[in-house]
Amino acid sequence: MSRDLAIDLGTANTLVYARGKGIVLNEPTVIALNQQNKEVLAMGHEAWQMIGRTPSYIVAARPLRGGAITDFEVTQRMIRLLFQRVGVSRMNRSRVLICVPSAITHVEQRAVLEAARRAGAAATYLIEQPMAAAIGGGLEIHEPVGNMVIDVGGGTSEVAVISLGGIVALEARRVGSFDIDTAIQNHVRKVHGVAIGERTAEEIKLAIGSAFKTPDECNAEVRGRDLMTGLPRTVILTPDEVRDAIEEQVKEICDAVVSALSRTPPELAQDLIIRGIHLVGGGGLLRGLDQRISNETQLPVHIVNQPLESVVLGAGRCLEAFDSLKDMFMGKPSVYT
Repeated sequence: MSRDLAIDLGTANTLVYARGKGIVLNEPTVIALNQQNKEVLAMGHEAWQMIGRTPSYIVAARPLRGGAITDFEVTQRMIRLLFQRVGVSRMNRSRVLICVPSAITHVEQRAVLEAARRAGAAATYLIEQPMAAAIGGGLEIHEPVGNMVIDVGGGTSEVAVISLGGIVALEARRVGSFDIDTAIQNHVRKVHGVAIGERTAEEIKLAIGSAFKTPDECNAEVRGRDLMTGLPRTVILTPDEVRDAIEEQVKEICDAVVSALSRTPPELAQDLIIRGIHLVGGGGLLRGLDQRISNETQLPVHIVNQPLESVVLGAGRCLEAFDSLKDMFMGKPSVYT
């Protein structure tokens, strides 16, 4: 039998929800390829472990950047591998609902639909990530009240005001967790003269990164390669300097929130004073980000339950109540024979 699937094809992580079963897969959006014979060596956690640790002929790459497909062929192969892992084949093709950024262009939409078609989907539907996140966060999106959702992902940050099942105001920026990681890498290189990898920068962010001063802060010991001597070296980073290093990215996220608020109708804006703002996505877990946004907007900010899974859970609820919620999908579905 065919199985309906919801896929949150994120820049950082890919989650798959199977109708009637819940989340059946949660892996980093990374695929490792042998460039000599184009063979797929690993995907997900296994491929993520290879980042920065492979010989020259093996590439561990993220096929999506900024919420968009940067390598169509690799993305198609990754979606096919996802289907195989959850038991979907050419013989039992599935309807697929894919979560995409609201700011996605028509060309990028076609790329996602075509990648799913070639991977073996029977029909493909698209839903905007902020809408799916609001459903997954348990917000009353069909009521005539204002709900604001901030979805900070790996490559994009989206702010949406939702009422009566539609997006009333939207602001999307191509900035996310990976940009914060890159800012930390650049800071360590520029100030300390030490090169660190993508994974090390992420570990620093998780250990001492913050958007607002928090209690019980501590320094972090970082190991990397000295740019002058080429030898391994250890440096000490403080929370204050990491906060300064990522200030530009954090400010852009806050500016997106303020911009969306400025375009919100007054009747809905007053609802937000009571209901507050809801923060979802992995980037939303950056320490102090909720407090920083609250200070900038003078509104309460709440981190939803399961912020990492809220988008795919919302898409999953759309699958469970497909006929009643399909009006919220983007554009026309692609149905294949």
